Formats: sequence, C-alpha cells, structure tokens
Amino acid sequence: MSTTFQLETSTSRANPTPAPMKRLTVPRIRDRKKDGETQEAIVMLTAYTARMAQLLDRHCDLLLVGDSLGQVIYGLSSTVPVTLDMMANHAAAVVRGSYHAVVAVDMPFGSYEASPEQAFENAAYLMKQSGAAAVKLEGGAAMADTVAFLVQRGIPVMGHVGLTPQAVNVLGGYGARGRSDAEAEKIVEDAIALDRAGAFAIVVEGVVEPIAIEVTRSVSAPTIGIGASASCDGQVLVTEDMLGMFERVPRFVKKYENLAETIEKTVESYAGEVRARSFPGPDQTYQPK
Repeated sequence: MSTTFQLETSTSRANPTPAPMKRLTVPRIRDRKKDGETQEAIVMLTAYTARMAQLLDRHCDLLLVGDSLGQVIYGLSSTVPVTLDMMANHAAAVVRGSYHAVVAVDMPFGSYEASPEQAFENAAYLMKQSGAAAVKLEGGAAMADTVAFLVQRGIPVMGHVGLTPQAVNVLGGYGARGRSDAEAEKIVEDAIALDRAGAFAIVVEGVVEPIAIEVTRSVSAPTIGIGASASCDGQVLVTEDMLGMFERVPRFVKKYENLAETIEKTVESYAGEVRARSFPGPDQTYQPK
C-alpha cells in the first residue's frame, strides 16, 4: 500500500506530505543477506500508531506492529490477552502512517497454533484489514509446516525463536534462553526449520550471544536480534523502551532518550500555567475584529 500521491496537510495533523520514496518490499529485505552476509544491517522498530509510524518510517527498513502493544498501549501484564482485532486496527494505523518501511504485524496468541488453515484464515484477515505486507509468528520447528503453508499461499512470514513472549506461561518467565546445551541446540534447529520453510526473516530474542551468532551463520534468511548480538543481520527494539518511556525495561534495552522525564516536566509546566490562569494567552485565543 504505497503512498505515491500528495496528501492535503492544511486540515489534518494525521497526514503530513510524504517524501517521494518507494516502499521497500519483503524480497528486498530478504535479499539484504547474500551468501551468508548482510552488508547493510536491517533496522526495525515497533510502531502501534500512525503518528509514531510517521516519525520512524524514513529511518527504518521494517516497522513491526508487535503484540507488545498489549503491555505498551493497553497496560496488560503480558501479550497473551491481545486480540486479532487489536492487531488489525493498530497495523492499519501504522500502514497509513508510513510510506517507506515494510510493515509486519504480529499474529496474536491463539490465532495460528491450532492448524495451518487457522493460521492462513487469520493471517489473511490481518493483511486485508490493515494493508500490512507480512505477518510474524512465534515458534520454531513446530510452526515450520504452518510457515510453509502460509508462504505457499502468498503470505510472507517472519519467524521468531529463542525467548518467545507468548509462551511465557510455559517458559516460566522472560529469562535468557540457550544457557543449556540442549536448549541452545533446539534454538538453532528451530531457526533452521523456519528458514527452510520459507521465512523471509527470523527474530532472535533473548538468547546468549554465541547462539545468536550460530543461528545467524546457519540460516539464509536475515536474523533480527533483540537481546541477542550485534552480529545478527539487523536489530529491533520496542520503540517506547529505547525512547525511555518506561522506568523498567529488559536488560538488553539501550535507552537513547528519557522522554518520560521530558513529558512529565512539560505537563508540569502546562498544569502550572492553567492553575495560574496564564494559559491560554493572547496567542492562543480569538479576539473580536
């Protein structure tokens, strides 16, 4: 859904005029990795709203509408309660707010695990409702047949191995994965299975670094690290985490800013002016002619 026309900007803050730029495609992302090497690292961040998409788009190759929106936007304790309609609505907003990056949308818990047919029905719904270019699902070898089923029917799939947040109740928490030899071997096998099934990229989350490096070397698809290694073919973070919107973030997050403090100070100034009746002033009010 590429925006190739000029939008009216005088009446709506939601539609700034886009720069002339052609949207990236899934094959172009996949082709970043050639002969096991990715010369230009893939930049991915999460986005849940049109405005955030507008701000991130020109700097990112991929925008992920992650089910992390359950915690970031809705204040849920995990991603498990997130619904298909939540994902569809936020993905549609991100597509409307972007014109450059590939938009991928998470399939929420319970929407794809039962069968490849269930996964196709729900993935098709997400793509038709939102205009997103791809879906992402969690799981390794157990999901390989589902990934192949979707890809063969025209739905690009991003895989996700290692720490899989939707499985938090089975994993028992959000600790790093791959510390035992058996678990490390399983993560690599999972990634290889997804690669062979046709995943165009694979998120590698919360694993000890040597495993992330081995996964990256073992698959032809680009790997996107989060709590993994700089040796992955790209990186992703939850945008609100790296902007410093939350006090508590995973260990692997680097806070590039402290927007929470900036917002709080700004609101404090506003509240003070309202209580002092100094806002609105002459510049913000209409006077009779």
